[in-house]
Amino acid sequence: MSVLKETITINQAQEMVDEWIKTYGVRYFSELTNMACLTEEVGEMARVMSRLYGDQSFKEGEKANLGEEIADVLWVLLCIANQTGVNVTEEFRKTMEKKTKRDSTRHKNNPKLQRKETEN
Repeated sequence: MSVLKETITINQAQEMVDEWIKTYGVRYFSELTNMACLTEEVGEMARVMSRLYGDQSFKEGEKANLGEEIADVLWVLLCIANQTGVNVTEEFRKTMEKKTKRDSTRHKNNPKLQRKETEN
């Protein structure tokens, strides 16, 4: 497997994760273990977010590695999708259609989301 130098699709990412697991990972962790791993990775992402955009500061040795943490979350999501037979590309397509149909005017008409000219 080579280092990526070009854009990949979600489908390709799913295939790459599966190939990596079969080549280097021996086997997938159980679905429940991967769910726990996902929770852990989301927590790590939240920690970085709280330090970058919230009121907390970084502790010594912590890094502002938001992209890495997001990629870790995606990795585990793709593992779960692979082992449960979910085609993420197809499911994402359905979700976009559902959200567009359901929310095409909802957010535009939400006064809570309307920005006042004086607020920046």
